[in-house]
Amino acid sequence: MDVKTAISATIEADEKDVLEVPFTGQLLLERAMFNKGTAFTHHERRELGLLGLLPPHTETLEEQVTRAYEAYQDKSTDLERHIYLRQLQDSNATLFYRFLLDHLAELMPIIYTPTVGRACERYSHIIRRPRGLFIAYPERDEIDVILENASSPQVEVIVVTDGERILGLGDQGAGGMGIPIGKLSIYTACGGIHPATTLPILLDPGTNNRERLEDPLYIGWRHERVTGAEYDAFVDAFVQAVKRQFPAVLLQWEDFARHNAHRLLDRYRDQLCSFNDDIQGTAAVTAGALLAAVAVTGRPLREHSIAILGAGSAGSGIAEQLVAVMVEEGLPERDARARFFMIDRQGLLHDAMGDLQPFQRDLAQPRERVAGWRRGEGQPIELPDVIEHAHPTILIGVSGQPGTFTEKAIRAMAGYCERPIVFPLSNPTSRAEATPADLIAWTDGRALIATGSPFDDVMHGNRRYSIAQCNNSYVFPGVGLGVRAVAARRVSDGMFMAAARALADTSPARRDPTGALLPPLADARRVARSIAVAVAEAALREGLAGLDDGDTVAAWVDAKVWHPRYRTMRRGLG
Repeated sequence: MDVKTAISATIEADEKDVLEVPFTGQLLLERAMFNKGTAFTHHERRELGLLGLLPPHTETLEEQVTRAYEAYQDKSTDLERHIYLRQLQDSNATLFYRFLLDHLAELMPIIYTPTVGRACERYSHIIRRPRGLFIAYPERDEIDVILENASSPQVEVIVVTDGERILGLGDQGAGGMGIPIGKLSIYTACGGIHPATTLPILLDPGTNNRERLEDPLYIGWRHERVTGAEYDAFVDAFVQAVKRQFPAVLLQWEDFARHNAHRLLDRYRDQLCSFNDDIQGTAAVTAGALLAAVAVTGRPLREHSIAILGAGSAGSGIAEQLVAVMVEEGLPERDARARFFMIDRQGLLHDAMGDLQPFQRDLAQPRERVAGWRRGEGQPIELPDVIEHAHPTILIGVSGQPGTFTEKAIRAMAGYCERPIVFPLSNPTSRAEATPADLIAWTDGRALIATGSPFDDVMHGNRRYSIAQCNNSYVFPGVGLGVRAVAARRVSDGMFMAAARALADTSPARRDPTGALLPPLADARRVARSIAVAVAEAALREGLAGLDDGDTVAAWVDAKVWHPRYRTMRRGLG
C-alpha cells in the first residue's frame, strides 16, 4: 500500500473505529495524518514498530492539547506562535485541529489575519517544511505531473493564489503560499472539510517585489512577473490540468490582483466549480453583517445610501452583492445602483472617467449628478465630499489605506445619521481605515461597527462594546461544506446570497440590539453548518446539485464533517 492509497483509506474510513496503516516505526511518526505521538497505545506500539521510539506513558488527545497549549504560550511573538502551529500541523494533523478547535477564537488571528500577513512577508525565512504545490512558470508544461504529485488522490478543495495581492500588503510572490495554507486550515477547523482532501497551491509567475527578488533566501522564481497573454496561458494551463486531474474539485481563487481577479472568475466560473473569496466571500460576509446592522437601525437596506472606499475586487464585489439584496427587497436595480458611491484612487467613480475597469462601470455615478461636488477645478471627488453631498448612512473601507476614516468625516456622518454603520475592513490590522475605539468615541457609542481584523472590546462611558470581525472565515468554510455535501457542479450567486442571509440570522444583534453584529469566532463551526445547509438547499433549488433528495440535506452536511479524534490503528496488509 503506497502513501496515496493509505491516505485514501483514512478518508474513506474516517468514521470507523479501526484504521489499517501501511507504515511502521519512524516512518509512521513522520506521517502527520496518521501520527498519534504519545497517544499510541502499548499494543499499537508493539504491532507498529514503535517500542522505544516514544516515552512509556500513553497520553490522551486532551493531555496532548494541554501540552501543546503550554508550548504555544511560551512563544514570545505572534509570528513565533504562527511558526509553532505550522510545525504542529506538519507533525500531527489530528492534534493540530483539536488544539485549534479547543482555542479557536484565540488561535484564528495567529493562523490567519492578521499574523498570516507577516508570515507571508517572512515566508522564505520561516519555511520549515513545504506544504501544498508550487507551480512555477518555467514548469508550465509539467502541470499535470505536478498535480499528480499531490499527496492525496481525493482532493476536494483547492485554494490557489498567485501572490500578487496578499491582503493589503501587495505582491509577496511565493510568500503568498501562506494564504492558501491558512485558508484551508480554516476550511477544516470551521467547515469540517477533511484535511487530507485539501490542497494549497501557489502559482508562481514571478514577482515585481524588489525586496523579495533581492533577498538571497527568497524561495520563489526569481523573475519579474509574467503578464498579458503569457500569464493568461499559464493560468489556463493550470485550470485545464485541474479539470483533468480533479474534475469534481471546488477551487477557490485567492488574493489575485484587481486586474485579474474579476476576469479570471468570469472566465472560469462556468468551467469548473469555483469562486473568488475576495470578491464573493467578502461580499457575502459583509452583506450578512450589514443585514444584521440595518435590522438594528429599523430601516431596510434599500433605504440606506452606501459609500465604499476602495473600488477594487473586494469593494465592487460587496457593492454588487448589496445591490442584489436591495433588488430582492423590491428596489428597481437602477435605483439601487444610485445609492452606491464608489471611491477609488482617482476619487469618486463617475461615468465620464475613461480608465474604469469593466466591473466598475455599472457602479459609477452619472457625472451630471456629482459635477458640483468638487472642491476645486481638476480635483477628485473624495470621501469628505461624498459625505457632505450624498449623506451615506453606511461607510465601508476596503482601501488598505490606514486612517482614511478621519474624525472629521465620521463626526460629519454622525451629525445626520443616528446610527452610522461603519465597517473598516482592510487587513491586516495596520491597514484598517479606523480603529473601533476612535469610531465609538467620535460617535459617542452610536456607530455600528464591524472590522476586517480582530480588535479588542472597547469601553466607552460605562458600556463595553464587542467588535464584530467581518471575517471571511464565517462564510467560505460553510460554502465549501455545502458545495461538497451535495456535490454541486458550480457555485452560484444565489448560493452566496443564501450564505449571507444565513449568517445574518446568527447575529447576536438580531436578538439583542446591544450585541455584536456577528457571533463570536468560537461559534464558527456552528455558523458554518448553518451556512452549509443554506448553500446546499440553494444548490438543490437551482439544479446545480449532484444529489437531489432535499429531505436529507442536513444529514448530508453532517456526514461530510470531519472530527479530529484518534482511532485505533493496526498494521495493514499492503
